[in-house]
Amino acid sequence: MGYILYSTVFFSLVLSTVLYITRAQWLPHMPYIPGTSFLYSRLPSSFSSDIEAGFSSSAFDLSGNVAAGDSRAGLDNSSKREIQKIMKNRRVNFDEARRIYTEGRFAKNNIGPDGLPRDPKFVSFS
Repeated sequence: MGYILYSTVFFSLVLSTVLYITRAQWLPHMPYIPGTSFLYSRLPSSFSSDIEAGFSSSAFDLSGNVAAGDSRAGLDNSSKREIQKIMKNRRVNFDEARRIYTEGRFAKNNIGPDGLPRDPKFVSFS
């Protein structure tokens, strides 16, 4: 009986070590589980709650929307989620996180950081 117990413990130890060492290969393929990287926080659903959550600054002022009584739902949820991740992971303020997010979106769409397309056929008359 002891042989089975020790074999099972040894096999579990070896398996967990192999999984830990190779986690860079298999972890991106795992489904996202909320709360694994940071505690869950509900995204705000209006401009006033966006301001309270820190999604506003002097360069990106939402107080005009609140003062005008704007009844829209607020900022885009997927963008807010990505910007919030950047703010927490890189420990930057809202303006810097928004810049990083925008440059990432530019790069995905083949646009340079200066806003000009990277297409070699692009012609600009300015």
